[in-house]
Amino acid sequence: MTTRIAQTVQDVPTPAGSARVHWHHAPRARLVLALGHGAGGGIEARDLGALAADLPTDGVTVALVEQPWRVAGRKVAPAPKALDEAWRALWPALAEPGLPVVAGGRSAGARVACRTAGELGAAAVLALSFPLHPPGKPEKSRAEELTGAGVPTLVVQGARDPFGRPEEFPPGTEPVAVPHGDHGFAVPKKADVTQEEALGVITYAVRTWLRTIGN
Repeated sequence: MTTRIAQTVQDVPTPAGSARVHWHHAPRARLVLALGHGAGGGIEARDLGALAADLPTDGVTVALVEQPWRVAGRKVAPAPKALDEAWRALWPALAEPGLPVVAGGRSAGARVACRTAGELGAAAVLALSFPLHPPGKPEKSRAEELTGAGVPTLVVQGARDPFGRPEEFPPGTEPVAVPHGDHGFAVPKKADVTQEEALGVITYAVRTWLRTIGN
């Protein structure tokens, strides 16, 4: 029998306007995983959707967070400082269930989680498609944001991500590599893994890692 996952939507005021939290509630939650989206898309990203569908049955409530600029219908993300301010403002809503909160996100959302994890008391950080550097510019590294998170961190990275392939990451990060995945974890049709299998690599790695958090 398939477990029905309860879903609710919560608008949260921030200095930049209302953010929106899409809750995917675990029946018997032990953690909250809060995931922000990237600068080029929203919570409909395939990896965020896969985690929201998979993890609640393993005791993890997933909160997909829409930054205010997306809620307002704008197409261009604001500066990192504004993203961080909004994340700080909505954090009490994420912590309100009284459970440990793992901060995370994809791309720009992962950077926000890394930059604010320590001050907000995040239990850990999940970095999906962390943009280690702009495409073609490895000298402009953002590794310090990742290594400076100050809490247990899991990086999941596409094997052919132009923003940083798994082998480019500094020692101590050891990303989980998604075979043939690009920055959005899309895999070519000619690849020897299907799109569903690639997403399975992500959900399995995250589910397994989260079982170690808070224990």
